[in-house]
Amino acid sequence: MTRAAFCRKMGTMNNRRFKSQPVAAGSILGRATANALRRRGFGEGEVISRWPDIVGPELAALTAPEKLQQRRGDVAGAILHIRVAGAAAVELQHMAPLVLERINGFYGYRAVDRLKLIQGPLPEPKKAAIVPKRSLTGTESASLAAQTAPTKSAELRQALERLGESVLRRRAEPPKTDDPGT
Repeated sequence: MTRAAFCRKMGTMNNRRFKSQPVAAGSILGRATANALRRRGFGEGEVISRWPDIVGPELAALTAPEKLQQRRGDVAGAILHIRVAGAAAVELQHMAPLVLERINGFYGYRAVDRLKLIQGPLPEPKKAAIVPKRSLTGTESASLAAQTAPTKSAELRQALERLGESVLRRRAEPPKTDDPGT
């Protein structure tokens, strides 16, 4: 391949890859996670992402699906490995027929025959960082009141002021003014 042909080919590949518009993360997420999910036996990530919908929020808080182990040459009859926190394993063991029914109902056929429970700690859910809120300065309050004053509806004006206060409080520092007297 000549240098010119190579450059021409790379140019068309780059044009396909870099679009002028932003790409939604959800549209490429499936391709990005496909290999990792396939290694764990999940054809798609739906079981993992919709686990609370499948088993219910109470049970989902105590469990997490880990791996789907298929039998060789069989589409149906897999073993679902589930990590269980502490003593919830006994409860899940008693609820196994119901959980199997829900999982198979999700797939639409008898995809899972057995559950294998693995006792151990669940991954800690990430906690959102708490942003400290500051009080508004006098100029910020006056500016906010002046911007919302033309609004005729009192309810809408109050809602806009609350929104503006919330946005301004999240800023790390109040905006700097050019006036040295303030």
